[in-house]
Amino acid sequence: MGMALDAAWQYQGLTYPNPAVGCAIVQNGAVIAVGAHAKAGEPHAEVMALKEAYMALSIDRGIEKLTQAHEIHEYLLKHHNGIFLFCDMYITLEPCTHQGKTPSCASLIQKMRPKNVYISHYDPNPEATGGAQALISSGIDVHYGICEDEGNALLEPFIKWNEKNFILFKWAQRLDGTVDGGLISDEASRKRVHEIRNCCDLIVIGGNTVRMDRPVLDARLSDGKAPDILIYSRSTDFDKDIPLFGVEGRNVFVEDSLDKINEYKNILIEGGPSMFEATQKIVDRYLCFLAPKSGGKTGFTNEEIDLEILNSKQLDNDLMIWMGKKG
Repeated sequence: MGMALDAAWQYQGLTYPNPAVGCAIVQNGAVIAVGAHAKAGEPHAEVMALKEAYMALSIDRGIEKLTQAHEIHEYLLKHHNGIFLFCDMYITLEPCTHQGKTPSCASLIQKMRPKNVYISHYDPNPEATGGAQALISSGIDVHYGICEDEGNALLEPFIKWNEKNFILFKWAQRLDGTVDGGLISDEASRKRVHEIRNCCDLIVIGGNTVRMDRPVLDARLSDGKAPDILIYSRSTDFDKDIPLFGVEGRNVFVEDSLDKINEYKNILIEGGPSMFEATQKIVDRYLCFLAPKSGGKTGFTNEEIDLEILNSKQLDNDLMIWMGKKG
């Protein structure tokens, strides 16, 4: 389950409005496949793992170039020949039962008939829940609550934006703790931020940052969309030639409160110490890109806040660290 969770975290922030989900498949004690859901509309984690496991257990390569969920489903249904009967599946989220942009994962697993299915967290979406019961009714042994706390931490963004909204605070810093002095993150980190922006409804940024950095705040490195912008500022005096004001189809709000956030579902706050302090009570998750360098002059000097690391991954040279508030 740890491998399934880790695979899902690679795509945290990129699957909206779907949850990040991972799946690992084991045969005779050996992990033969790990899959994750990468983007809404693309194959779910179970499908990606079953595809990889099929290639590991079979000499058939007809499935290799298939990328669409329905194509992979149909191929497995036609060619599986009981190949998964002695496999166990570890899934971070209960397999979905509904037919949306992709077919039902629970229905596919029912027909693949693995020996055991281990699930970390039930599906809180009433339209998709019931997958575990469907598997049980088919005679598959289902085990719930494996790494349940870790599964809940992974799933929290999905739960939050379905209840009201999810608010992520992102910043970049160097090893010496500084956050000023120009470009900090490497290209891989900047691309990841653009991928996250592409999945957001709203970006929140401070007025001073806009005046000093003159940013675009789009998702050009991932060929994505430019979300709406909330500039949190007491002053409405801005140079309207700043690039972010010129993006077609985007709404830019300049307000001295954060109330606009309540009109959106998936919110990304980008900023430094001032924004960190101003938004501390409303943020759900924190994301730091830590660059192995020094060179700035100022860093965070806010009042103490206890965070816990939920997951960390190296992106080229930088370290991407997901954090939540302790307690």
